[in-house]
Amino acid sequence: MAACMATVLGGCAAVEPKFDNVEPVVGPPVTSNNTPYSECLVSLSRIQGATNLPVIAVGQVTDKTGQRSYSTVTESAAVTQGVSEMLISALYKTRKVHLTERLDVRVPLAEQQLFENKAMAYSPRKLAVLPSHFVVLGALTELNYNISSGGARLFVSGIGAGLRTAVINVGLDLRMVDIRTFRTVYVTSLQKQVVGYEVEAGIYRFFGNQLVEFDSGAVRNEPLQLGVRSVVEMGAYQLLTEGLGLPVPAGQECALHPGQHVADDDSNTQQVAAANTSSNAASGNESNEAVATPLQATPASEVPAASSAAQ
Repeated sequence: MAACMATVLGGCAAVEPKFDNVEPVVGPPVTSNNTPYSECLVSLSRIQGATNLPVIAVGQVTDKTGQRSYSTVTESAAVTQGVSEMLISALYKTRKVHLTERLDVRVPLAEQQLFENKAMAYSPRKLAVLPSHFVVLGALTELNYNISSGGARLFVSGIGAGLRTAVINVGLDLRMVDIRTFRTVYVTSLQKQVVGYEVEAGIYRFFGNQLVEFDSGAVRNEPLQLGVRSVVEMGAYQLLTEGLGLPVPAGQECALHPGQHVADDDSNTQQVAAANTSSNAASGNESNEAVATPLQATPASEVPAASSAAQ
């Protein structure tokens, strides 16, 4: 018996499976990662006359929702940890700011260290970092599950259909800070609802003496991270139009939806921008430094004001 088993195992060891090259499945092509608000940002790039552009740095826009996603294998954050990068991409789409890196300067600083230690093959160009006028900071502050859910299901004699829906939302708070004075010159708080639905239909009954079972359904969910990118892009649009006074392109439908709780038209953002301008003028500051200016009081040829370093 032992000799027989040894013969079988020896034969199995001698058999080697053959692997042919597997052709991978290729899905849809790569596309631009745009949201319904991307066109609003691109429309700002078409504004003529705004040449004295501000220099903006993007700081940490962190996830402060405290929400975690658990599976049987791994634990991860429920929402993206790349909101700062989303904001940089959004600002770049406008072509109306100069972006200077402050989020991750490890490689440039390492390059400088190598140069100081004379480890470079040749001397690089002299370091000349572009100073920033403003830094944008903030956080994802809300992730609310099951704001609304519901559905209906009807089966008669084993034949029927059903529908289920669900709504969650995400919230974002951004602030723009004057680098030289540490003054917060603009704040925006935005939220977006993210929706999903499931439909089903089925048959479970006897036809004669044959039992027939058939089920069909579909689930469609708005991507949660796309919802995050949407509020980020709307926030970037507000930073430049309401915060820095960049004129809104004519005929462009990019106004913020008022939502359920509507503030007074002349409150908050316009008063903050006007206060920033008046306090700057009262202090006798006649230099060409970047300041936040009210949207309605700023001509297109002068917005946004920035120092000569930004030109």
